[in-house]
Amino acid sequence: MRLEIADIQKIIPHRFPFLMIDRIVECQPNEKLVAIKNVSVNEHYFNGHFPGKKVMPGVLMIEAMAQAGCIYFYYSNNFQGKDLIYYLAKTEARFHHPVVPGDQLIIEVTTIKLLPKVGFVNCKAHVGEKLAAEATIGLSIKEI
Repeated sequence: MRLEIADIQKIIPHRFPFLMIDRIVECQPNEKLVAIKNVSVNEHYFNGHFPGKKVMPGVLMIEAMAQAGCIYFYYSNNFQGKDLIYYLAKTEARFHHPVVPGDQLIIEVTTIKLLPKVGFVNCKAHVGEKLAAEATIGLSIKEI
């Protein structure tokens, strides 16, 4: 399954400038999801992080991974058609390689454990063959 930006916006409430996922290129519920974030020099955070050597902030890489995790959780638990609020329960992250303008961040999400209203996922973000960041993320939802 592939999802474009309009499909993503139906699932998670984030909008510009805080929507961090541009496309889902693969989604196999309960197995894995692969998402893309195109990192543009026009991103608002590059004005201050860091002006002389632009680097994507680690917290925004975690946010991109968490948003991909929410979409994975949505399809893995068959929440289609439901209006949900997502919460981050727990995050552990490691950063390995800087992400700079022009990079394409490829995010892979896999299951650690999924329950009806709570899930734990493993996320890895690559730029080409280089591992940029990895995180274990806990998610929970509330139906509104």
